[in-house]
Amino acid sequence: MELQARVQVGEKGRIVIPAEIREAMGIRVGDSVEMRFEDYELRVSTRRARLRQAQERARRLIPSGVSLADELLAERREEAARE
Repeated sequence: MELQARVQVGEKGRIVIPAEIREAMGIRVGDSVEMRFEDYELRVSTRRARLRQAQERARRLIPSGVSLADELLAERREEAARE
């Protein structure tokens, strides 16, 4: 999905994110957003979006059928058995 909007910079450098884009991003009143300036672009993201991206990256690195939670529990049980 691609949405674009042209907005004016207001007093004190403020910009308003258009309602259609806020809705698509899931931004609600009171939410915090992260802004990053990189390669002459301003990127705005939400915590939910960043978490989803991290989960997708992790999914690509973990083989199908592998449960990291199960592996962690097994490691902890082995450590406890050695103590």
